[in-house]
Amino acid sequence: MPQRNPLAGRTAVVTGAARGLGEGLCRQLAKRGMRIALLGREAETLERVARSLPVESRCYEADVTDDEVMGRTALRVSRDMGDPAVVIANAGVAEGGPFGASNPKTWRRVIEVNLVGSAVTARVFLPALLRSRGYFLQVASTAAFGAAPMMSAYCASKAGVESFAQSLRAELGHQGVGVGIAYLHWTDTDMVRDVDAHDVLRELRAHMPAPARKVYSVEQVAAWLAKAVHHRAATVYAPPWLRLAQPVRPVLPLLVARASARTLPRLARHGPLNPTGLLGAGGLADTQAHDRKNAP
Repeated sequence: MPQRNPLAGRTAVVTGAARGLGEGLCRQLAKRGMRIALLGREAETLERVARSLPVESRCYEADVTDDEVMGRTALRVSRDMGDPAVVIANAGVAEGGPFGASNPKTWRRVIEVNLVGSAVTARVFLPALLRSRGYFLQVASTAAFGAAPMMSAYCASKAGVESFAQSLRAELGHQGVGVGIAYLHWTDTDMVRDVDAHDVLRELRAHMPAPARKVYSVEQVAAWLAKAVHHRAATVYAPPWLRLAQPVRPVLPLLVARASARTLPRLARHGPLNPTGLLGAGGLADTQAHDRKNAP
């Protein structure tokens, strides 16, 4: 007997759906027969992705940090497509460079999008998830426990979303809502490619052990996460071997600090270590949209 597909015909919400992993998740969930609500800052890019999907899909332009806009968006999704059975908090940005030289507004924006934006996403879709007894997947990162130098805002935000999702899981489990955490490593997105465009960040990644610096395709990572959605998994590791890092989490910051003490002074001798600004095309789009919104 063929196994029943619990996702077919149901609605999934994906934030940060315009490109990269968000786009990949839309494609993987569409393959499983889900209707897709795409959320993001770039209307034209969202529409391009939606037109390429083989299922019913709708686009909603929204800043995940804006409570009012996201609240209205959640109501529209339920009205247009039915209560979502899956919500994936994927939207994220990153910057690199020394904390002391970072632009406070840029540093804060990483926290706002990655951590506050995830919480806003969960808050506005929670009533629908309670009705559908659905599943919320929080996209985190090895940065949640890796404490990488030159990425203080990103690491802080991903550690924050991990703790947020764990708290939410404990709070909602008895109400039938599943909460999962996705731990991602290097994924071939424009943000990660932009990391390699900056000498210092590229050099730091190059000093990782070979397995730890491998970059995985968006298609593969999205497939791992879509399988986790199918099974309502509490955790998903992309790649799966990352699960082995969990038992040694307490010693990882010490190992990273020792390696950085050797590498960073050598890099500094070749020139100043400068902040990067928000990385990748998604970071640029967020900066431009945020500037337009706050223009006098």
